[in-house]
Amino acid sequence: MTPQRDLDAVLLDLHGTLVRPRPASTWVAGALAHAGRPGTAEHLVPDAGGRAALLDGLDRIWERAGDVDPGNARDLDARRHREVFDVLVGPLPGVDAGLVDALYATLLDVWTPFPDTLPTLQALAALGVRTAVLSNVGIDVRPVLRRTGIAGLVDAVVLSCEHGVVKPDPELFRRALGAVGAAPERTLMVGDNWRDDGAAAALGIRTLVLPAALGDRHGLAGVPALVTASA
Repeated sequence: MTPQRDLDAVLLDLHGTLVRPRPASTWVAGALAHAGRPGTAEHLVPDAGGRAALLDGLDRIWERAGDVDPGNARDLDARRHREVFDVLVGPLPGVDAGLVDALYATLLDVWTPFPDTLPTLQALAALGVRTAVLSNVGIDVRPVLRRTGIAGLVDAVVLSCEHGVVKPDPELFRRALGAVGAAPERTLMVGDNWRDDGAAAALGIRTLVLPAALGDRHGLAGVPALVTASA
């Protein structure tokens, strides 16, 4: 017997909520292989200090993006997305123009689901809850959703670059509500950023903010219980 639902839909941020990047060392190795230059970060930057700066810069690239793109234009336009990437990655130790290209080409290859992502989406589907990925991003991330198995478990994908508006603008949340056909008071927003994702609360959407975690457990597995919390 399917439990009674308290909510009809769940909107989920992508990066930091459903997926996370693999360690930067893995990204570097993959980019070098993509460029036909097999090796590792250790080979690329033998100096430990320089190598640490390279890996930290890549691990924190989107945390630093606001410094050069405070208006979030990168999340509206693929050209600007690449420009911001180049500005942040180009000066890092050991990086040349060819490696910048390779790192960008393999950017989405290192995004992997949290261990509880697919089980959570499967549980929501079993409850009959409609789901949408709602992401601030300047490029099409559907290849990630297909590769990871997320695509087959969500009902809609709402990307800022395709709607011309970014979170925390309420209009993007309204577009996502429309995509799943749900009322704000019957919807839950789940994300990792209190500014962007937390803005859903202003529309009457119940909101759960799960700060990005270094480990495997970050709370996503508790979402299905919230859907039936008052049943």
